[in-house]
Amino acid sequence: MSTLKSFSTETSERYSRALFELTNETNELEKVENDIISFQMLLNSSQEIQNFIKDPTQSISQQNKVVNLFAEKLNFSKNLKNFFLLLIEKRRIFFIKKIFESFLKLCSKKRGEIKASLISSKNLSKSELDKISKELSEAIGLILKFDYKVDNELIGGLKIQLGSIMIDTSIKNKLKKYEQAMLEN
Repeated sequence: MSTLKSFSTETSERYSRALFELTNETNELEKVENDIISFQMLLNSSQEIQNFIKDPTQSISQQNKVVNLFAEKLNFSKNLKNFFLLLIEKRRIFFIKKIFESFLKLCSKKRGEIKASLISSKNLSKSELDKISKELSEAIGLILKFDYKVDNELIGGLKIQLGSIMIDTSIKNKLKKYEQAMLEN
């Protein structure tokens, strides 16, 4: 199996690593992480902003104006603002989503956190999610952060994806196993 990364992934990881190291050295890591999360929420909520960033016909000066406006309104750190301007200058601004995802992974890794996916059949309360996270974190010796979703088709139970490990306690999965066993007999 090939371990080659795409150009966009490799480039995004390089830029995110550079931003991570710079903000870590200047003790701005937490501020920049929060600024990036704020920007991502804005980006995900606006198709117009997404189109603007993806549009290669935008002039550098126009992109700089928009970034300066974002930086002022969202109170970006100076390093993050300059990072945006560098991406515009190098014509890499359309990688911003991948760069920021990679940056946030580096921040989580620094804190000893691991991302996992949790899907439940019903809406879980914050305390239930915290309890599941705490118990699994203690079991594996690392801090788990869940991407949480509800899937009503599971009927009951949970599905947890941690890297290549899948724990499926859903009733839907159990019914599928019974059906398969009955068909084999």
